[in-house]
Amino acid sequence: MAARTHTFQPPKGTRDFYPQDLAVRRYIESVWREVSINHGFEEIDGPTFEHLDLYTAKSGPGIVSELFSFRRAGGDVDYALRPEFTPTLARMYAAQAGALPKPTKWFSIGPFFRAERPQRGRLREHIQWNLDIIGDESVAADVEIISAAVSALQALGLSPKNIQIQISDRRVMETILLDEGISDPTHQEEVYILLDRRSKLSREEFAWEAGKIGLSKEFITHLDKTIDFVQGHHYSVALQQMFPGDAEVHHVLFELMVELESLDLSQWVQVDLGVVRGLAYYTGTVFEIHETSGEERAIAGGGRYDNLVELFGGPPTPACGFAMGDVVLRLVLEDRGLLKAAQECAPRPDAFVISAGKDEAEKQFRPLVAKLRREGLHARHSYRSTRNVGKLLGEAAKARARFAVILGDELKDGPPWRVVVKDLDSGKQENVKLDDLATMLRERQKQ
Repeated sequence: MAARTHTFQPPKGTRDFYPQDLAVRRYIESVWREVSINHGFEEIDGPTFEHLDLYTAKSGPGIVSELFSFRRAGGDVDYALRPEFTPTLARMYAAQAGALPKPTKWFSIGPFFRAERPQRGRLREHIQWNLDIIGDESVAADVEIISAAVSALQALGLSPKNIQIQISDRRVMETILLDEGISDPTHQEEVYILLDRRSKLSREEFAWEAGKIGLSKEFITHLDKTIDFVQGHHYSVALQQMFPGDAEVHHVLFELMVELESLDLSQWVQVDLGVVRGLAYYTGTVFEIHETSGEERAIAGGGRYDNLVELFGGPPTPACGFAMGDVVLRLVLEDRGLLKAAQECAPRPDAFVISAGKDEAEKQFRPLVAKLRREGLHARHSYRSTRNVGKLLGEAAKARARFAVILGDELKDGPPWRVVVKDLDSGKQENVKLDDLATMLRERQKQ
């Protein structure tokens, strides 16, 4: 009896990327990278796993249940797969703070991990774009971060009709909590964590959860009215009416909105005091990017974290940034028909070489493919045995090649050898000297 073979599946909450899937992923990453570079950011990366205490130092031991943590056999050091990049970034900056420019503008793209129940829009492994400015406490840094996020959304085909950036400032919410007599930082963090889940809960569920952490019904009603009022009015009116005579409370948020308006970004943004972000290290401006239909989780989120570098041994350093994951973003693009077909995301071959003749064509075929590749060109050929030009041109078109290079009977006349080059976009074709082929393809590559 033949032994049974075991069928292996990818771990729950992870993805296999076949060529067409990876082409789409690379397309999204290329937009992220291009926007980052155009906005003056430099690319960095760090280890995929860190010492576990890098995460517990700020968030406490409770975060361990949310991480993939491990200890190597026989070892005595605990590690964790990175759930986010900000602690790594703060550690890296702290290590070389004195030698780095002010401000420092960094971005990274890579895999991140969360030990949680997989569901639509949230997996255990995802690809994430991180964009940060370190060493600049001005509102201009916050504006630049948000502006870069908008550039990426626009490049992917999204618009204010389907995307909104909800902006707040933790210091405004802190003032509201202090007025309620909630001054204990631990209690405030409990409120922030609950508020971070507000959009996912019904009003009844939110009220019940709020009661569990000691918030009165009167305060919940006041909080709901405040958040709803600010959302429903222009920020210049809403903030002044909700905080009369105390402009210091909301002046940074007010200035931020004015600056965004000056960059013609007002259609993209809205003040929402209910946005606080659940991570404890945020200190001021916070924002989330949502689909207007509200069907998906936040596409991205970020804000200002002015104390984190100092926590990891660096000097007091202001910082702000955001992260955007590929899972929710891809769902939004697919749902709106904005994601390019997988085939269109893949790089186009410069040439598809076809042997359509005998003797000399067969002799020149493989050396030509190799030569084109050495010249830095993307060259492909068929692995089929047929020499039917029509079928091979169909294969070249399916591969989305720019040109088909046909080695036919013209080669039998001897040097200088010529080949037929067919433009697969226009259908035009011409005879080209074999020695001139690589130069001609490189020139067309630039057009």
